Amino acid sequence: MPTARTAALIAALAPHADSERRGGLRNLFDIPAISRLARDPVVRDPATAVLGADCFAVRAILFDKTPSTNWKVAWHQDLTIAVAERRDAPGFGPWSVKAGVTHVQPPCETLERMVVVRLHLDPCGIENGPVRVLPGSHRRGKLDAVAIDEYRRSAEETACIVPRGGLLVMRPLLLHASSAAVLPDHRRVIHFEFATGSLSGGLAWRWQV
Repeated sequence: MPTARTAALIAALAPHADSERRGGLRNLFDIPAISRLARDPVVRDPATAVLGADCFAVRAILFDKTPSTNWKVAWHQDLTIAVAERRDAPGFGPWSVKAGVTHVQPPCETLERMVVVRLHLDPCGIENGPVRVLPGSHRRGKLDAVAIDEYRRSAEETACIVPRGGLLVMRPLLLHASSAAVLPDHRRVIHFEFATGSLSGGLAWRWQV
């Protein structure tokens, strides 16, 4: 994506988030520019290549690693989805509320029908805490802490270096982590999640963009 477009997106996000203090923003689909971006071929085409033309965006989050929000993230999988409301259903749980939106861990089959597209608004080099992944781990299903530790010892990690305007495409179940930045600066990333199909048990996606 050209620098002019990333700059325009940063400007569109600026009134909605104090990323220096909060490290990002949830519920980005409340911002019209982000809903439009989710339908843009630049972001959507990588998702359709994996999931097919019927996929849709179900969540968008801004992450921003700065000198004041220079966090590190342990090895994990992305296990929660945003839903319209809570309804107890087989295979769904535990439940949580994040920024006023109901979230739940769905069955593994739901996560396997999803893909993440991360658009980098700033360059992400080795010095500012890039995402690190364990290739192939998404094929193992949901992993508990013991299984994650075992996989870490047997797999070689890959650091995902992404230029400004570049994309990182990954599965939610892929084991990933990030370190605190050595030279912290803005590392703004718009994290889109795409899915296909409906949810079982009377549940509904919070967003379908």
